Amino acid sequence: MVLSGLRGVGKTVLLNVFAEHARQNDWLVIQLEAQPGEAGKGATRAKLARELEVGARRLRGKPAWAYLKESMASIGNISASLGATGVSASVTTNQGRADSGNLDIDIEELVEDVSLAMRKARAGFGLFIDEMQDLDEELLTVLLSVQHLAGQRGWPFYIVGAGLPNLPGKISEARTYGERLFLYKTIGQLTEEAAAEALALPISRIGASTAPEALSILLSAANGYPYFLQIYGRSAWDEAPDKVIPAEDAQVAVRYGTSDLDHGFFEARWQRATPAERVYLRAMALDGEQPSSTGEIAARLGKSTNKLAVIRQRLITKGVVYAPEYGSIQFTVPGMAGFIERQTEG
Repeated sequence: MVLSGLRGVGKTVLLNVFAEHARQNDWLVIQLEAQPGEAGKGATRAKLARELEVGARRLRGKPAWAYLKESMASIGNISASLGATGVSASVTTNQGRADSGNLDIDIEELVEDVSLAMRKARAGFGLFIDEMQDLDEELLTVLLSVQHLAGQRGWPFYIVGAGLPNLPGKISEARTYGERLFLYKTIGQLTEEAAAEALALPISRIGASTAPEALSILLSAANGYPYFLQIYGRSAWDEAPDKVIPAEDAQVAVRYGTSDLDHGFFEARWQRATPAERVYLRAMALDGEQPSSTGEIAARLGKSTNKLAVIRQRLITKGVVYAPEYGSIQFTVPGMAGFIERQTEG
C-alpha cells in the first residue's frame, strides 16, 4: 500500500497504526524514515540494517522465533550490502545467503529467507517506509523488484509506504509495473462533515459544545486539514471560558491558531530557505495553493529555468516544495502560500 498526500494530513499516523497492528499479530515489522541526499542514503540504509536485527529480536519468545532464528544469518549478512557497519556484531553470520555484496541479490535472498520463516509462523514481514519519495533510486528499485517477486511467489512480504503526492509517479518511473504493484490511497482534506465531527465530537464528550457559527468559523480556517483542525480546535478550547464556544471566541482562536502555525509549522521551513530560495518561494506564492509552472516562475523572476534549477532542487531536498509533474512545482504543506504573503521581511 502507498499513502500519498501533503504534509500534515495524517500519513505518518496511519503508517504507525498499520505497523502497530502488524506487531500485534506477531509480524516482523521494520519501520524507517527515508532521508534525501547522499548522507541520507547512508543513514537510511544503516537504519534498515539496524531495524532488521532489532525487529527480529522483538519476536524472541513468540511462536515465530522458532522459525525466524534460522534466518538470522541472512539478517546479519545484509549489513555489508547496505553499507552499514557495526550493526550486526551480535548476529551470527553464515556464508552463502545475502552476503554477495550485490544489493539486488542480497535483499532478495534476505526477503525470501525471512518471508518463508514468517509464513511457517502464519505471520508476515512488513516494511513500513515514511517519506518514501526520499529513498535513493537504487534501493527503491531493488525493493520494488523484490515486492513484485514476493507477489509472484506468494511470500508474505509487504511494503507499506507514505510520502508526498509525487511518490506514485516516482514508483512508476523506477519500475513500469509499479503502478499496479500497490494499492494507492490519496490522503487529503477531510470532508466538511468529517471535519465537523472531528471538532465537535471530542468537545461534546466532555459536556461542552460549539455554537454553529463558531464551528463554521473554525472549519473555514482549517479547510479540512487534520493538523489545522487540531490547532484551531485546541485554541478554541483554551480561549472559551464557558461550556459553549461562541463565534467571537472562535475568531480569536483562529488568530491565535494561525500565529501558532506561523511560528511552528510554517516558520521552520521558511527559516531553512536562503534569501535566494525565499525569492523563489515568494514567486510561487502568487499562485496560492495551486501548482506553479517553472517556466512562469522563471518569467516572474526574469531568469531562465536552467539558472533556477539549482534553487528549485535545493528546495525539493529541504522538503519545502515538490514536483507533482514535469514542469511544475508545488508547496509540500497546505497554507504555505498564505504564510509567505504574511511575511513582511526576508
